[in-house]
Parts: sequence; C-alpha cells; structure tokens
Amino acid sequence: MTGEQDILQHTIDQLKRIPLKEQRGPQERLHLKSLSCRVQSEKGFQELTFLQSFLLPIQKWADARLTDYHLHFAEGSKLMENAVVVAMVARRLLLEEPELREESEKRPMQAAPLTDAEQIEMYVSSSIKHAFARIIQEVEALSDTTNEHPLALLAEQTRKLLRKDTTIYLPILTLRHRIASAVSASLIHKLYGMKLKPFVDSAEHLTEDVVSVFPAADSLEQNLVAVITSTCQEGTAEAYLKKLNLYKIETISGTLVLRWVNSQLARISAWVERVIQQENWAPVSAQQRHGSSIVEVYRIVEETVDQFFALKVPMRPGELSSLFRGIDNAFQVYTKHVLDSLADKEDIIPPVPTLTRYRRESGIKAFVKKELTDPRLPEVRKSNDVNVLTTPTLCVQLNTLYYAISQLNKLEDSILERWNQKCYGHPMERSMEDNSRKSTRKDSFDGSRKDINAAIDQICEFTGTKTIFWDLREPFIDGLYKPSVAQSRLETLVEPLDLVLNQLCDIIVEPLRDRVVTGLLQASLDGLIRVILDGGPSRMFTPADAKLLEEDLEVLKEFFISGGDGLPRGVVENQVARLRQVIKLHGYETRELIEDLKSASEMEMQGGRSKLGADAKTLIRILCHRSDSEASQFLKKQYRIPKSAA
Repeated sequence: MTGEQDILQHTIDQLKRIPLKEQRGPQERLHLKSLSCRVQSEKGFQELTFLQSFLLPIQKWADARLTDYHLHFAEGSKLMENAVVVAMVARRLLLEEPELREESEKRPMQAAPLTDAEQIEMYVSSSIKHAFARIIQEVEALSDTTNEHPLALLAEQTRKLLRKDTTIYLPILTLRHRIASAVSASLIHKLYGMKLKPFVDSAEHLTEDVVSVFPAADSLEQNLVAVITSTCQEGTAEAYLKKLNLYKIETISGTLVLRWVNSQLARISAWVERVIQQENWAPVSAQQRHGSSIVEVYRIVEETVDQFFALKVPMRPGELSSLFRGIDNAFQVYTKHVLDSLADKEDIIPPVPTLTRYRRESGIKAFVKKELTDPRLPEVRKSNDVNVLTTPTLCVQLNTLYYAISQLNKLEDSILERWNQKCYGHPMERSMEDNSRKSTRKDSFDGSRKDINAAIDQICEFTGTKTIFWDLREPFIDGLYKPSVAQSRLETLVEPLDLVLNQLCDIIVEPLRDRVVTGLLQASLDGLIRVILDGGPSRMFTPADAKLLEEDLEVLKEFFISGGDGLPRGVVENQVARLRQVIKLHGYETRELIEDLKSASEMEMQGGRSKLGADAKTLIRILCHRSDSEASQFLKKQYRIPKSAA
C-alpha cells in the first residue's frame, strides 16, 4: 500500500463492500470459512482466515500511522480522515473473526479494543506520547541556545502541540469519540506535570527561574482545563477535572509571593523609620507645603507596588490583601511617628491653681508680688521639646498628613485597577475576579484614614492649645483680667491672636484651614474658662464684670468669624455657647449663687441640676473668685477652703 490518497480511497470502497457477518448468507459463510491462509511471522507460521490474511496488514498499516498521527499526518487533511475510516472498518471486520477473538481471550493483556471510542483513545494516547517525547528533545536543543528555562520552553511547545491537536486532528477523531479532546488534554496535562513536579517541589523563593516557569505552566494548565470544559458535558468534564493532578501553581506561587511581599513590607517599614528621623518639617516648596518624608514614603510604596505587579506569576486575592495591609500599616506607623513628636498637653498647660477664698486686697498683693516658686513652670528639657514645635512646624506636619490621606485614594484606585486587569479572563478560576473585588472594596486603607484623620484633629487641638497656653501664656493665661477685668480687657489679645492666625493661614493648606482655626478657637475658649474659673488668687470678679466679660466674648467671637472670611458663624456660636453660661453665672449676686449651690448639691445627689443650670464645682469656683466677705465666709464654713496667700 503506497499511502496515496486515491489508493486509500479505493481501499475504503472495497472494505465497505465486505458484508458484516450478519449480512452474509449461509453459502457465503461456508465459503469464507473454507478459505484459509498460512503466513510466516516472527513466531513461525500462523494460520489465518481469508479475511484476516488481507485485513491484518491493512489494519497494521493504519495503526502504525494513527498511533503517531502527529508525525505521519503533519497537516491533518483528508488522508488522516480516510486512514481512520480504514482502521475502523478493518477493526470491525476483524473482530467478527472467531479465531482472532479466541486469540484475544487467551492474551487479555494484549486484547484489541472492543469499541471505536477505545480504539481512538489508544491512537490519541500513543500519538501524544510520541509527540511529547519529540518536543522534549527539541527543548533540550533549544535551551542551549536561549536563556529561557527548559520547563518554560516545554510549556510553550506543549501549548503549541495542544493547539495543533485541537485544531487539526481532534475534529477528525471526535467524530468517532466525542470526548477525544478531553483524553488528549488530560494526557498532555499528566506528561507535562511529571516534568514540572520536581521543580515546583523545590521552589522556595521568587527566583528568575520561578518567575519564568510558573506563568508558563499555569497558562498551559488553564488552556488544558479550558479544552476539557469546552468539549465535554458538565458531568463528564467534572469527572475528568477530578482526575487531574493539578499543578497548584497558584497556591505555591501565592506562598512565594507572600514571602516576597513580607520582605518588601519590612523594607518599607525600615524606610519609614529612616525618613521620619531625617525629617526637619520644612515644606518641599512654596507650592508643596508638606514635608519631604511623605514624598519618600509614597515613592518607596509605589516602587513596591510596581514590582508587585511586575511579578507575572499567578496570585490569589490573599496576596493583594497582604500588600494592602502592609501599606496600610506603614502609613499608620508614619502617622504615629508624627504624633510622637508632639509634647504632652500636661507640659504646656500649667497646673490648675489651688482653690482659695477671698481675702481683702489679696488680689492686688498677689498681682504686685508673684509667688516665690511657680509650680507651673516646666522642666528646661520639656521646654525645649515644646519650643521646637513652632507654629510653622505644626502646620507642615498637618499639611504632610493631609497629603498622605489625600493620595491614598489615588494609590488604592491604581492598585485595584491593575489587579482587575491582572485577573481578567482567568479561565480556570472564573470566580476569582468576583471574589477579589469583594475582598478588596475601597476600604483597604481605612485604618490609615482613621488614624490620619485622628492625628490631624489631635495636632489641630495641640496647635491651638500650645498657642494659647504656651506662646501666649504671659498675656493670656497669666495676665488677662489682672488686676481687674476693667484694667485688662481681651482686646489686648486680638493683635497677637491675629498674628498667629495669619501665620497659620499662610502655611496651612486650604482644606485644613477651618480645622486648625477651630482648634485655635476651642483653645481660646478653654483659656478664657481657665482665667475666669481657675484664675488663681490674683483674679477677682464682681457681678458688674459679667457685662464686660460678655463684651469680650463677643470680641473673640467676631474675631474668629472675621466678617464672613473666617469660620462659619454657626460653628463659632456653638463653640462659645458653653462659655456664655459661665459668664452669666458671674452676673448673679453672691446670695443667689450661695442659695443655688446649696440646692445644686442636693440636686446632683438626685441626678439633676440647680435652678441656675450649673453644677456645684462651677458654682464653688465662681464664689472662690468673688471679691466679697459673704462668699469667703460661706466657703470657709461649708467647704473649709483656705484664704488666699498674700
């Protein structure tokens, strides 16, 4: 037999003319049975029937070519299709020969397939093994001339084999075995897996070889799985997939990526420590009013993110979550370092003076003659720590934290977009993208956002407190309303407050302006309350002073509203409301305050408040600053409060 197309077609025509056993008449059966042939073989002479004598050579020819169809039918074509027909017809006729069946039963291990599907499966398995062996030889030769890892080359060549099998050969073979494609893909998966396993088992780090082999192997596996799922019904595909010993590239790769991520996050943490120690809190430029350290932190974070997505190995959502958590933690650590540079509020707010009651002329004497020891003065070291925190420094810190939080959304969006692009179209893990979106909603940096916002509030509060209780301590906390309200009005503080406010607004970024100014307003009100409730023995008030105090409060309120250019009027009104009530209490006569204090003590025991709406502690403080003998005698008798020292 020459293999030419016309001879092969003629053979098919002749074979189809041979009737099957049930189609033969009695005479024809007897005649065929009487015909025999003696053929010499390797084992000696063999007795064959007439049909066996010419069908066996035909079948042998067809089997020889179809068991390595990749080699003999390089382009597929009609020739292979006819060879399959010849093989199937010859096989069916031979199976009806009793001698052959008996011989098969004697040698069950070498028994011929009983169905067309089994015969096709044998062809597929044999040809795939031959083709894969040839690919291995080609890869060994190629790997000497390229820098690519042999397993990566093998995966690429195997993928080409799969593509050729599914496009050229399997359309012919599936006509007689509908899941021939699954047989082919399963065997290819097994053959490549045997070569891959030692490499996968030894992988411990993301080396260049791992980065080269893992994506190629994973891509091949996805293609193989796609062939099985697309050519089989759901139940059959599931059965085949269960038999696959999956490469588990994604799981192993994920572990290696996690190791890499953890090492990079340690690098980021060390970098944060370094840059924060080198930060001098000078603005980067007139336009960029934040510190340089946050720019460096973002640079190293973005560099790490770029490297993460440059890893072309398969990943799971867990690796992305780990990256997010690490970056989130880095910004939280950075924020904590900024807060750690602040002094304690106890270091800038002087201790509250001991409560004393009025003694005639004690206010004037205390004003003229200061106490020999002032317990309010902090240690020199603490003073230096506080003095370093100038208003410009605090403003740059605030700007830096605002820059940090304002860039987080951009960073988060970029990471999620790149992740979704990486996950798009992953055929084996159809649900991976949906799961990753669920696990990476836009809340990945909520820990940082919460900490940074809290830190901004804390620094705004600290800035206001330091301004009033430290920078302006002498004129405000120590000097206001001494020796009397009429002689030392709040108007004298407007100019220094205005200087501070201008300095704040010149440096602070616009989105933070109201927050930092609100901090200054709150501190100013705290300072005013401190002066009129815990002003010490050198401050005395009369009911007539209440009107002046109310006027001063209006001055302070309008200063912060600034004709509509400052804080919203409603915000300021809400803040000053707590102070109005205290000033109002100063306007009551001593007798009214004493009576209200008596009822307040009883009401507080029952969970209520006094008629004037004040608590007992506030009323006691007002009476301690009341410059009359009636208040002094009451406090001596009821609370044993000592007289003020001259």
